[in-house]
Amino acid sequence: MRQLIAGTWKMHGLSREAEAIATPLREAGILGRDLLVCPPATQIAAVARILAGSAVAVGGQDCHYATHGAHTGDISAPMLRDAGATHVIVGHSERRQDHHETDDQIRGKAMAAIAAGLTPIVCVGETGIEREEGREFGVVGRQLAGSLPDGFAGVVAYEPVWAIGTGRTATEGDVADMHAFIYGELVRRFGAAGEGILILYGGSVRPANAAALLAVPHVGGALVGGASLKAEDFLAIARAA
Repeated sequence: MRQLIAGTWKMHGLSREAEAIATPLREAGILGRDLLVCPPATQIAAVARILAGSAVAVGGQDCHYATHGAHTGDISAPMLRDAGATHVIVGHSERRQDHHETDDQIRGKAMAAIAAGLTPIVCVGETGIEREEGREFGVVGRQLAGSLPDGFAGVVAYEPVWAIGTGRTATEGDVADMHAFIYGELVRRFGAAGEGILILYGGSVRPANAAALLAVPHVGGALVGGASLKAEDFLAIARAA
C-alpha cells in the first residue's frame, strides 16, 4: 500500500511564502508514496494552480459540517473542492483544544467532506496527562468511535499531543503500540475495509526520524507539521518512506 506524506502548514504562508514552498514540489516525482500539502485556506487555490498536473495533491486544514449558510469565518467542503482541494484535515488536536471541537462535530465534518468528494483525514490522539494516567487507548478508542462515520472511507492520523512541540519524543514502540491498536479498532468496526484505511503518524516527524517512524508496522504515512514549511525537508521525509 502506498504511504501518504501529508504536510499541514497550519497558520503559515503568505502568497510569496506559499509559492516558495510549493514550486519546488512541482517537479517532485517521488514514486511509491503520495504527497499532499494543506496550506491555509487563503492559499489553497493558488497552491492548487502551482501544483496542477504534478504528483502533489492539495488539501484544506478544516471544513464546516454544513455546505453553506450563516457561518461567518467558516469554509465548507464544497468550497475547498471548488478551490482545488482533494483532501481535508478534520479533528486536528489544535482544533480539538483551541476550538473545543467534539467528536460529534468532527464526524459531521468528515461526512461533509465525503459528500463533497474530498478525502477526510481524521485526527485522533491523547494528551500528556491522559497518557500519564494510562488512558491513552481509551481516549483514542473513544475518538475513533465518535469521530468516524459509518462506512468511513478516508484516512486516520494519530497525533500524540504530548510529543508535538514539547521536546518529548514518542518511541518507535509507542508508535507501534498505538498504530496496532488503531488498526485493530478499524478492522473490528469496518471489517475488511478497515484493513485498507491508512493510519498516518503525526508527532514531530522530521527528516532525521522519518525513516524509522515510517518503517513501523501499520504506519501508512506521516502528517508533517513544521517540517512541511521547507520543501527540502518535506521531500526528504517523503524519500525516507
